[in-house]
Amino acid sequence: MGSVAAAESVALPRLMQSSRAPGLTVACIALCLTAAAKAGAEPLDLVLPTDNDALFRGEGAEFYQYVERDYKGVKSTPWEGGRYGFVRDPIETSEGIVFTRFHEGIDIRALQRDAKGEPLDEVRSIAAGKVVHVSEVAGYSNYGKYVVIEHHWDGSSFFSLYGHLSEIAVRPGNAVARGQRIGRMGHTGTGINQARSHVHLELNMLLSHEFNRWHQTFFPGEQNHHDIYNGLNLAGLDIARLYLTLRQDPDLTVSTFVRGEAPFYTVAIPRSKHFELPHAYPWLLSKEPGPSTQSWLVSFAASGLPVNIEPSPNAVSQAAVVWVKKTGVDCKYLTRGDVAGRGNSAHLSDTGHGLMKLLTFPD
Repeated sequence: MGSVAAAESVALPRLMQSSRAPGLTVACIALCLTAAAKAGAEPLDLVLPTDNDALFRGEGAEFYQYVERDYKGVKSTPWEGGRYGFVRDPIETSEGIVFTRFHEGIDIRALQRDAKGEPLDEVRSIAAGKVVHVSEVAGYSNYGKYVVIEHHWDGSSFFSLYGHLSEIAVRPGNAVARGQRIGRMGHTGTGINQARSHVHLELNMLLSHEFNRWHQTFFPGEQNHHDIYNGLNLAGLDIARLYLTLRQDPDLTVSTFVRGEAPFYTVAIPRSKHFELPHAYPWLLSKEPGPSTQSWLVSFAASGLPVNIEPSPNAVSQAAVVWVKKTGVDCKYLTRGDVAGRGNSAHLSDTGHGLMKLLTFPD
């Protein structure tokens, strides 16, 4: 997959005079934050959710479940489509082929099957936590039957999600241990057949506890079957890279990992008492807000994962893009459609505006 984004950044003139991304200020103040971060941070102790550990041997084709692709009439089954990130739906651009569809987690293929071809692999919790959501009606989601488990690390909540299960062995409120069985792999969910049975694994941050009211406002008449654990309210980490980084650095904390993600764009949003992220994930703050704070500069990875929050003395009436990574391709293909345009013309799409409003809802 060819890279289409240049390393330089483009500053938009609305609020900033510098072309340096606000998210990069984390590096400048890292020493100031180290003591505070260590106070509530602890190394991660994760296990893979199944017996398939080919990830650690670099055997991608043995670890990831392939996708079925038809590109310009050529059919293929690339295992790369099971990875996290922009790995699906290629299009040809002036900068080369760009993959425009984002995959929120990783698809781990089956190791064991019965005589009829049904997967037998147990699915287990990647860490200790509490079951907060179980979706037992396969038709309610592209995830099919799935489970969400809440974990507490570095003083914050994170949520692992296990999709396409054939059976579920836990209920909401259950405490689970690291490596505890929570169900069995399957092929429930839209577009998944028996041959492509797998478990879809995510590790997420939660954007807002006001999601249900936001959903009713922006999607009137559309039923939300998943409470606040709807995929629109979850921002996923690159969990495969997290596993691999942990193998190299067992002392890694999740807050360090998230803050190390490269920002792709920064949005200024009005200051609001309903803005949860600085309270739920205080280690995202590059510095503490003061009396002069009138807005927030929130930097996001291309995936939409928030990676840095900086208070700003500049007042804004609505959310607006103030910085975006330089690219020769329309940002709508590189940011899940949340940002459109490029360079000084980059702006929030309707979808992007809606998600920014989620961050400060009900303002």
